[in-house]
Amino acid sequence: MSKSSSRRPTQEQAKPRIGLALAGGGPLGAIYEIGALCAIQESIDGLDLTRCDSYIGVSAGGFIAAALVNGMTPRQICAAFIENTAPPPDSFDPSVLLHPAWDEYLRRLRSLPALLGEALWQRVVERRSLLGAFERLARALPTGLLSGEKLAEQVHLQFSQKGRSDDFRKLKRRLVLVATDLDSGESVPFGMPGHDHVPISRAVQASAALPGLFPPVEIEGRHFVDGALKRTIHASVLLNEGLDLLICLNPLVPYQAHREDDQAELAPHASAPPIPRLVDGGLPVVLSQTLRSLIHSRLELGMRGYARSHPETDILLFEPDPRDPELFLANTFSYSQRRHLAEHAYQATRALLLKRHIKLQHQLAPHGLSLRMDVLHDPQRRLLAEQPQTGCRLEQALQRLDHSLRTLEARQPA
Repeated sequence: MSKSSSRRPTQEQAKPRIGLALAGGGPLGAIYEIGALCAIQESIDGLDLTRCDSYIGVSAGGFIAAALVNGMTPRQICAAFIENTAPPPDSFDPSVLLHPAWDEYLRRLRSLPALLGEALWQRVVERRSLLGAFERLARALPTGLLSGEKLAEQVHLQFSQKGRSDDFRKLKRRLVLVATDLDSGESVPFGMPGHDHVPISRAVQASAALPGLFPPVEIEGRHFVDGALKRTIHASVLLNEGLDLLICLNPLVPYQAHREDDQAELAPHASAPPIPRLVDGGLPVVLSQTLRSLIHSRLELGMRGYARSHPETDILLFEPDPRDPELFLANTFSYSQRRHLAEHAYQATRALLLKRHIKLQHQLAPHGLSLRMDVLHDPQRRLLAEQPQTGCRLEQALQRLDHSLRTLEARQPA
């Protein structure tokens, strides 16, 4: 967490203007942010995360920001996304993210005969090299494996309920969802003037369209992909409109390998053993670490820039502990893992708030906010209800087995 100013309120100062910025990170990022937001909401007196002055979200963070601005509390989002106990249509089935992009497959397949004919012509008539002629066939490859249409439909149903809106212009507070224009590389802030006529659900889909996984989303003849391609958090969009306090969440941090005795410094509920050497995990682990490092280096650069360009705004950044292997080894498509990881994020954030409470109290006080120390010191407080004892023991055993297998895989030579 960081602070960008030591400003104090004056007698004439109005109610503090508070913004919330949520970075992306796929299903894992959403799980972390839900758990962390529940902890922040319950631990900071005077803060209502459904009544911030403005919100900005990228990718998975966009989905959560849109839910908050529509009045869904962090606990309600948890019930919908983590526990699946919310009534329809709020109950969110993650399987909507796993629908194959059949339309994209068929469209590319239909182009194959013409592309093959062009390749043969270039090879036989124009006498191009075999590789040069047939590289044209790469155009028949799908631009994404999974469809985001079901996600957009689900979000539209949720925000079509009474008291909510799928229209940026009908919201009571500013919501910005950032996507990237594929043809220009420019960031597009859906929700800002000129881009606020696009449905929120469509903007959520565009902002979360990770290249290679989801096809680009076409909106009015332009194609959009994940908003994180340009920046990690895009907080300047809100800062330029004037804020007193900006709360930022970033779920992806590069893992820092550590010794066994460092584990005691982490949250006591952490169950994943440390990973001694990431290279032993093979290509998936190396790629994950590389992506996290790239994303986080941009974030660090951006945060330093925000402190210089907007010294009048206090900025708090919440992230996972980089030494914690729990989120790094996560299987986000397992229901039991979703529950475990959300609880882990909740407890880890509570532990972080308690560890830094002196500095945080000083940072929050100018904005009429304070930490609820009774909540932070409550050892019985949980995000999710305990499951039945038999099922709980079985789930814990399965989790331990899963963690052990993943750790063994990570330690095996590539």
